[in-house]
Amino acid sequence: MRFAVVSDSREWSEQGLVLTEASSVHPWEVEDEARRRKAALGLDEWRLREYVSGEPIPLRIRQLCEQVDLASMALSRKSNIPNDFRDDLYWPRCW
Repeated sequence: MRFAVVSDSREWSEQGLVLTEASSVHPWEVEDEARRRKAALGLDEWRLREYVSGEPIPLRIRQLCEQVDLASMALSRKSNIPNDFRDDLYWPRCW
């Protein structure tokens, strides 16, 4: 039988990891990162083009924006948002 101490660790597998209040990440920081990633896709230009010409935003861009929104919501809802949330590991590939 195996026992683990869970008092100050995030999970039973990470012994001794203590999260401090100074290293906490706020959900608005994750939302800012999502906005930055959507701006890098040129979403504002695509929306303006759709408004002016009536031609819809390409499906690929729309799907990538939805994936970025879903990743943002998932990260924001975590009890302990990772400090490296800006890493591409947490976000959809945009190339």
